[in-house]
Amino acid sequence: AAAGPRRWRCEEEERQPHRLSAAAAADDRFDGLPDPLLLLIFNRIGDVKALGRCALVSRRFHALVPLVDSVLVRVDCVIPDDPASSASGSPSSSAPSSPTASASARARGVFSQIARMLIGGIVKPIQALVRRSAASSLSSSASAPPGDVSHHSPSEVLRSFKELRSLRIELPAGELGMDDGVLLKWKADFGSTLGSCVILGAASASASPSSAAKDGATAAPPPATADCAESDDSGSIPESFYTNGGLKLRVLWTISSLIAASARHYLLQPIISDHALLESLDLTDADGQGVLTMDKWQLQELRVRPVSASGDSHRTLMPALSMRLWYAPHIELPGGTVLNGATLVAIKPSEEAMMDAVGNATAGSAGGSWVSDAFEEPYRTAVGVLLKRRMYSLEMNSF
Repeated sequence: AAAGPRRWRCEEEERQPHRLSAAAAADDRFDGLPDPLLLLIFNRIGDVKALGRCALVSRRFHALVPLVDSVLVRVDCVIPDDPASSASGSPSSSAPSSPTASASARARGVFSQIARMLIGGIVKPIQALVRRSAASSLSSSASAPPGDVSHHSPSEVLRSFKELRSLRIELPAGELGMDDGVLLKWKADFGSTLGSCVILGAASASASPSSAAKDGATAAPPPATADCAESDDSGSIPESFYTNGGLKLRVLWTISSLIAASARHYLLQPIISDHALLESLDLTDADGQGVLTMDKWQLQELRVRPVSASGDSHRTLMPALSMRLWYAPHIELPGGTVLNGATLVAIKPSEEAMMDAVGNATAGSAGGSWVSDAFEEPYRTAVGVLLKRRMYSLEMNSF
């Protein structure tokens, strides 16, 4: 008799979870969340591929995702508009007659012919959100991936987002291939043309002997560089810097960075024209090599005054530029990294440079010190050290 009630209780306990799960399914907690809270969650997600998957969860999500105002787009690959022309644009066997020509040829071979950014690995969720096929828009050189995976340009993917105000696009890598140990970072802001650009470079970046000793490791000697001679007490650049190729190398870094920035800017035109509410746009890369920024007023300027292309290349025309250069033979950064042959270049259009003082608190499009605040630590420390040294002025024609 006792076995009967025990068996009944066990059967009742086994059925209980099914009733609870059925009740939970009938009472979906997400249905109780207001739309503004869901949009806040979607904005925190940000990544466009994840948002595409969210759009397939329900009709309500599908209607809310296009209202997201902050999006991150990670570009998986870039393809040239004309690979043949890109190859022909590489430096020929005859050396260019000037450092400017050499830098232009090198950077043009790297990025100035890039015409499309593509987001790969996008499966059905984002296709449902975009509702268009990428096959008609891709170059014939881009083969279609297998299965449900396809490629879209950022412009296509973002077209469904009607309330976009903040956009960050991340390239898979920096455009400028640098030798091991060489440091090159840049930050540029644009309106319809270049507003300002800050470039930080070093012939080598290595761990200091003291920091390596603390870690119990032997510090490798820094690569030999011809331009790391000691400067004098006044902070002047040594004479050898001009004769052993040090200055030519800095010109190469500067022009290559400017060409990479102008090529990025040129690619953004269709995205900016499609999103009138956009107030902030950053185009960066996974390597942290370069950052292009545009604020609300610069975006509006571009809509009113379209980009002027540089000849038949896929980049924005650079105006005549005024440059300020600082140099230090070595700088030790927080954390123990030593920059050898450290160089800082601050660039503005020549017309604006006449009115702005580099490093002045009123300079720069953001209303602050556009040079000293260009980079995060530890490189901000390097910029601060360089700004205390002797400044050199250079001019560059439009290109």
